[in-house]
Amino acid sequence: MSSDVLENKTFDEIVIGETASVQRELRRDDIALFAVITGDENPTHLDEDYASSHGGKLVGHSMWSGALISGVLGNVLPGPGTIYRSQNLSFNGGVEVGDVLTVTVSVREKNPADKTVAFDCRVAKANGDAIAQGVAVVIAPSEKISRSREPLPEIQLNRHDGFLALQARCGSLEPIVTAVAFPCDDSSLRAALDAAAAGLIDPILVGPEATIRRVAEVHGLDLTNRRIVTAGHSVEAAFKAVELVRQGTAHSLMKGSLHTDELMHEIMVSATGLRTARRISHCFIMDVPSYVGPLIITDAAINIYPTLEEKRDICQNAIDLALALGMEPRVAILSAVETINPKILSTVDAAALCKMAERGQIIGGILDGPLAMDNAISRDAAKIKKISSPVAGKANILLVPNLEAGNMVAKELSFLAGADAAGIVLGARVPVILTSRADSVRSRMASCAVAVLYAHYLQNNLDQLAGH
Repeated sequence: MSSDVLENKTFDEIVIGETASVQRELRRDDIALFAVITGDENPTHLDEDYASSHGGKLVGHSMWSGALISGVLGNVLPGPGTIYRSQNLSFNGGVEVGDVLTVTVSVREKNPADKTVAFDCRVAKANGDAIAQGVAVVIAPSEKISRSREPLPEIQLNRHDGFLALQARCGSLEPIVTAVAFPCDDSSLRAALDAAAAGLIDPILVGPEATIRRVAEVHGLDLTNRRIVTAGHSVEAAFKAVELVRQGTAHSLMKGSLHTDELMHEIMVSATGLRTARRISHCFIMDVPSYVGPLIITDAAINIYPTLEEKRDICQNAIDLALALGMEPRVAILSAVETINPKILSTVDAAALCKMAERGQIIGGILDGPLAMDNAISRDAAKIKKISSPVAGKANILLVPNLEAGNMVAKELSFLAGADAAGIVLGARVPVILTSRADSVRSRMASCAVAVLYAHYLQNNLDQLAGH
């Protein structure tokens, strides 16, 4: 029988002693899905730190293994048309992520009076140990059914909506006045107005007023009570937006539909820009469905081949951002390997940065490096390579060796792992919100929420930040 076809056995065809079995590996997604469906949020199943502190790994819900029996009965024996009557089970052990289970049902007895069939059921690990066993009683189908399998929907899990959590942290904070440079298309204007409606920012729209109003009218956007500062073109809009910050009128910047270079040029101008003693750098804040908590990647957008001194500032910027977001900064300084190799400059830089942190030249975070990507984010990989570190396997800041590497990591997470990314520029007098036409609404809101949290953090920590 083809695997694309479901075909049953009728009551009359079923033979006592007949068996059927399937195999299934327990994955983290299975645990999460079962928790969502049942509402069972026992930390034994969902919290790695809790499970580890209680002497083990994450284990699956016992009833997940029991539910696999239903799949055998409904798909194989008897198959389509089967109706469950009863099930009793006893459980003898836990199932860890990666365990492969064999689920077997065996015909125990048949009852012609009501067309019921009793099955002995057994769920066993690869070593043969039974973790669940019992008896199921079903009404077997009376008519033959053979049909193609219906394709199941594809499901993408987002275990934690880190972006919603960030936005929730802004609930008690005042919206920040934000100069929005050249919001002259639907995407950029809508992003600013949506963030205003969410109570995150108080936007000042900087650009050609007629164009802004025309875009709003065409796309049904409400500009009632919105401030507009007129600028003839994108370069002038960038200049005036920066000027609003220098005057103290605005406390953050937001990129509109102008090119990023145009805005960054005005920020970087020595006489009229927003530079500080810090190197300006960019951070992606990633919400990765398969990772616990936000993941900051820096720098993937501004500094192409940063020097050691520049990496120090890039690292400090990211640590300050993590603190503003309520995180405990754990910085993995990435390279291709986890050992120091003089021929690979990034490994030497990593060692120097760690020593700089020891001597107080970088503060507020825990650093380790060099670390390869796998042992930075995977505890199993770190354990296999015998890396004992408070960062390895649970990094929440990835300091990349250069822009190319960072850009690749961020885009791989976005397009292969289904991550959402928020973007912000740090190291200037105020946070700079970078949005793209390709950004989702969630990403735009998250970028604004990050800016709000960071702006308030800057205001509350000016003395400490001034020395670093």
